[in-house]
Amino acid sequence: MSSVNKPGIIPAPDGPYLLTNLAECTSKNGPVKIEGTAALCRCGASANKPFCDGSHKKIGFSSAKLDGRLEDKNETYKGQKITIHDNRSLCAHAGYCTDNLASVFRMKQEPWIDPDAASVEEIIATIRSCPSGALSYTMDDAEKSRGEGASDPAIHVVPNGPYVVSGGVELADVTWGEGASKKEYTLCRCGASKNKPFCDGTHWDIEFDND
Repeated sequence: MSSVNKPGIIPAPDGPYLLTNLAECTSKNGPVKIEGTAALCRCGASANKPFCDGSHKKIGFSSAKLDGRLEDKNETYKGQKITIHDNRSLCAHAGYCTDNLASVFRMKQEPWIDPDAASVEEIIATIRSCPSGALSYTMDDAEKSRGEGASDPAIHVVPNGPYVVSGGVELADVTWGEGASKKEYTLCRCGASKNKPFCDGTHWDIEFDND
């Protein structure tokens, strides 16, 4: 459970995300007002998104992880100066890595990551932009991820996509994947992720409509 007075998220079994002490929530339309506690939809069916309206009960939503999901582990790509780790089961398909540093993060190539194709500084900056925490890196035998910098606890509602959580908001009652960031992560909002409560990019496959 979340600590007293500490911002937290509790994924209710077969139900919504229960927010506690988390005042900052934003969407494409600006700030979303939260007073005290709030319940955010995670089944994808609410008519009052991002808030829960009880639709999870009507559609028989299950919060269980699904068969066929990617293995929740890091793949490691060792370079001369930096080693990059990637947990595909947590990738929300935001595209920041492939769009911003295509020489390193190479779509439709094997291996898809080349840790020697750009400067260490460029690679670190790109990894730190990953909203899901799927990417991390190792230098001097210390693993690091996007969640190194200080930021205020917040949750952002991505249009037609997941909830992006930042600032070290405590997520209760979950098993964290290998290398997963506990400071920056993405939560499924479409209801179809195989790796609930985390987003695995399935919203792209099902063409999830925010409205």
